[in-house]
Amino acid sequence: MLRKILSPEQCAKCRICCGFVDSDKWEIPLLTGNDERCAAEALGAVREIPGTKCSVYSMKFNGDEIIYCPAAGENGCRLGDNRPFDCRIWPFRVMDLNGTMVITLSPVCPEVKKLPLETLTEFVNSDGFTENLFSHAREYPETIKPYISGYPILAADRK
Repeated sequence: MLRKILSPEQCAKCRICCGFVDSDKWEIPLLTGNDERCAAEALGAVREIPGTKCSVYSMKFNGDEIIYCPAAGENGCRLGDNRPFDCRIWPFRVMDLNGTMVITLSPVCPEVKKLPLETLTEFVNSDGFTENLFSHAREYPETIKPYISGYPILAADRK
């Protein structure tokens, strides 16, 4: 989904988005839909999130120790095309800003941070990317994260 701005090789070398500490476990990707869940179950323990259509990897945290996603491999995600939607769109996120869905950019992706904001805004607003993210968020509202100050807003839902 992001090949126009980020190569799979760049992602596989970095893997910053695949490691989590206790304080950022809110970023663990949600598994939405049966294909994602079935693929993920082959690699680790998955638990359902009560009251939702989503599941998540069961990961145990120990303070600031980095815990890697069970799907993270040396050459990238071992789930391939069945990796979670959250992973396919990262470092972009759908967030809630005072009741409005916005597409934001995580400030921690080293490769995407190198790109001009104008390039990223053009990417987000091309080829149905924005509509795809908002549509997915409407179907799986639990994937919408609360807005975090400092995350650049690249698009807003036009209700």
